[in-house]
Amino acid sequence: MIKSGRYIGVMSGTSLDGVDVVLAAISDKFVAEQASLSLVFPIELKKRILNICQGQATTLSEIGKIDRELGSLYAQAINQLLAETGVPAKDIIAIGCHGQTVWHEPDGDQPFTMQLGDNNRVAALTGITTVGDFRRRDMAYGGQGAPLVPAFHLAVLGHSAEKRIILNIGGISNITALLPGSYVKGYDTGPGNMLMDSWIWRHKQRAYDEDGQWAKTGTVNQPLLKKLLSDAYFRRAAPKSTGREYFNMQWLDKNLAHFIDITPEDVQATLCELTAASIAEQILLCGGCERLIVCGGGAKNSFLMQRLAALLPGTEVAASDKYGLSGDDMEALAFAWLAARSMANLSGNLPSVTGAERETVLGAIYPANIDEK
Repeated sequence: MIKSGRYIGVMSGTSLDGVDVVLAAISDKFVAEQASLSLVFPIELKKRILNICQGQATTLSEIGKIDRELGSLYAQAINQLLAETGVPAKDIIAIGCHGQTVWHEPDGDQPFTMQLGDNNRVAALTGITTVGDFRRRDMAYGGQGAPLVPAFHLAVLGHSAEKRIILNIGGISNITALLPGSYVKGYDTGPGNMLMDSWIWRHKQRAYDEDGQWAKTGTVNQPLLKKLLSDAYFRRAAPKSTGREYFNMQWLDKNLAHFIDITPEDVQATLCELTAASIAEQILLCGGCERLIVCGGGAKNSFLMQRLAALLPGTEVAASDKYGLSGDDMEALAFAWLAARSMANLSGNLPSVTGAERETVLGAIYPANIDEK
């Protein structure tokens, strides 16, 4: 049984746009967000993370330094949220800190995933028990270690009669199919904002394409779109998960090699359509839905949302905020909830989603010192 009280969730995703921190009241019966904060990633730290998460050569020294700096950054964001809300650290039961994924390789002879962000540092600087390293226990039982948020989606957005699919568009897009009478399905569909963000950064030094304004000025290049969608990942059966180590600028540049005269804005338009089309295809393969509930940064891209609606006629496409859950905070809230379950020795994964052999408790617990509580 979950211990009722306040928990904190921390998430920094593949988009590397910031650290999201959420304060929530959680029990067995409800999850209520009380406050949130988003801390922008220091640009130099972001660059250093990008320098190691696409297969580049690095050193153990650099990995160790990034691990510690991220732990300090997460603690800074948590302490800032507590200061702004006036909530004392002793009132928090636990922090769920996902960490920053720098490599995710769930297939092959030795499947593994790596998140950086030293949770010892988080616990030491906040004085709060911290739960982290959520993904590897699922992988220890043969799962993909991702996505983990569908269990939370089921708990807070499941419906007894209505076909719902929850779509998170972060750097990578993933779906949770909540279809009455069926087991939960969930997996990464492919790129979300990541390729669009990287392309506009290369050409305009902007972090993202606000509302898809630049994509709107271009025209979708159908031969390029067809080539991108021919990637084997899109044809793979679930369970499956992916990340920046696969869908990155090297992947895009390789596919662009034979498209000499294409304009940058046409590439952006095509990348936006790639995200929308790859998502829509998987939703239809799941049997479709009555409501597509969208969270993550992509929910703010009105052009992308329009394309999803156009590709899914008869489906209501709306941001999760309409249903009382902040799209910006959904994943951080999910890891607060997963921390609460870990502290209660309750399972946090869904084998139907990850492919694990069994349900299991997730995460490692880094206890606060008694004199800090």
